[in-house]
Amino acid sequence: MSTRYVDHPLQPGDRVPNVVFDAISSEGKIALDDFRGRSPLLIGLFRGLHCPFCRRHVAAMAYLNPMLREKGVQSLAVVNTPVERARLYFRYHPIPDLLAASDPVRASHQAFGLREVGIDTAMAILIDLPGELPEPMGVMAMDEFLNEKEGYQITEADQQMMTADHGQLVGQFLIDREGIVRWSFTEVLEAGLQTFQAPNSQELMSVASQVVH
Repeated sequence: MSTRYVDHPLQPGDRVPNVVFDAISSEGKIALDDFRGRSPLLIGLFRGLHCPFCRRHVAAMAYLNPMLREKGVQSLAVVNTPVERARLYFRYHPIPDLLAASDPVRASHQAFGLREVGIDTAMAILIDLPGELPEPMGVMAMDEFLNEKEGYQITEADQQMMTADHGQLVGQFLIDREGIVRWSFTEVLEAGLQTFQAPNSQELMSVASQVVH
């Protein structure tokens, strides 16, 4: 498994490394090389399932998955959650036909250049999400509020991932059959919605139509 570290997020034109994951949606492994020469791939690299917005990003990928599959594009959601904990969660929150994988050591984030901004930097930001939060909150308070609101029970495995989360940024990458990035969306750490914003689905679908031809 290649876990080379790059100091900036991969951009269109960059070649992606091979990374091997524990599969969540099935037994065994999933490798990025499995898709090369076969189909384009949309990969989402998220924090653990303890992150409420990451759960929403996974759900958004599941929603788009049938439309992408019609275009010949596979989708893979990667979470920084131990595989058994992730399998338990998805047993009760199924994501039909969406491939999912576990990467608790964040090897894929490092390989794709998604940096850690530092826990002090992350904790200093107040998140203002009208309609989601009753008032501006710090990241930890926000996660606690939304997890309680959504009924997500933090387990010991989640707690370990939260302790190891040093402000990990997330991103999504559309990769062609040759393993080249054709489109990317990476998180920006700043106050307000931008920090947890999802990519523009119309833009993604437009690029996906070009990648398969």
